[in-house]
Amino acid sequence: MLEILTQETWSPYVAGAGIGMLSWLAFLLSDKPLGCSTSYFRTFGIIRKIFYKKGMDENTYYEKYKPEIEWQWMLVFGIIIGAFISSVLSGVFEITWVPDMFAARFGNNPTLRVIFALIGGILMGFGARWAGGCTSGHGISGTSQLSITSILAAIFMFAGGIATAMIIYVVF
Repeated sequence: MLEILTQETWSPYVAGAGIGMLSWLAFLLSDKPLGCSTSYFRTFGIIRKIFYKKGMDENTYYEKYKPEIEWQWMLVFGIIIGAFISSVLSGVFEITWVPDMFAARFGNNPTLRVIFALIGGILMGFGARWAGGCTSGHGISGTSQLSITSILAAIFMFAGGIATAMIIYVVF
């Protein structure tokens, strides 16, 4: 049973069942759905508060989402730690600045890769806030509650991801 922890790839059915159970536990223990994007903005708020406290007091967004470390922030931390442990146990851990697929298409320039990653992360952050949730918030928690807006959001997230990959790796 524990040999699954050392496999390079997991069955999507096993991983999906695990995520489903985690979603149930989140509802059971915290009465909140899984989601990660709000924690990034809370983190930004914590950092911003250090340098510009007055601006925080006037920001209505941070009245609703207090800039603090809470359970969703710990979920993000757990994802990072879990991914690291999984890669080490499966023997595939390596630090790579430029993945092979990116290098084949755009060259082996780490600065260009970091620029692409930053732009993509910023756009995803804006998209998650604009949509009222991220892929885990809408795609996992929202669809498990049969929320029509979450189902539509998940469809458009997949469509947008496919379209973007096609543009980047086929058109260019």
